[in-house]
Amino acid sequence: MSGMPTIPASAPLHLRFGDPTLPPMAYTLFCLRYHDECRTRLPFRGGSVHLTEARWADLKEVNETVNRAIIPEPNALGPAPEEWLIDPRRGDCNDYAVSKRHRLLSRGWPQRTLLLGEVVTVWGKRHLVLVVRTQNGDLVLDNLTAQIRPWPRAPYRWLRIQSPSNPRYWNIVAPRSV
Repeated sequence: MSGMPTIPASAPLHLRFGDPTLPPMAYTLFCLRYHDECRTRLPFRGGSVHLTEARWADLKEVNETVNRAIIPEPNALGPAPEEWLIDPRRGDCNDYAVSKRHRLLSRGWPQRTLLLGEVVTVWGKRHLVLVVRTQNGDLVLDNLTAQIRPWPRAPYRWLRIQSPSNPRYWNIVAPRSV
């Protein structure tokens, strides 16, 4: 597939889930506002999705469209007043990530493959990205770059991620195996 990122041979294809943990407080508030985004969609049918040409085109279009549509506006007030919104005119990383997830869900992507992930950037800031679980590996859709990258190529320290079996549950991201 043209432009499809590849994961280095020495890296694992998928992030590993560690112990359960609490979701970000802003995510809990997001679920109260957008109930349908957080409900478990049944039936649950396994793991990652097969990445076809059509699905790859879908990912690229949604990533580009959302990255262009939202005007970046960092949350200067800190996490306490933070509000995650779908498709706002202006927003921060959280708004980009939930908007991408929302659009892919509306296109029929399985919920279990679209996971919000919290990371720490190289400059020490918490950041939210969308992780798409494919058979080719976990891919990162991020508002800080136009490129869709395999998770090992994203320059982040991974903190926590949604559970594929229930979007209301989150897990710590387990350290990489050596």
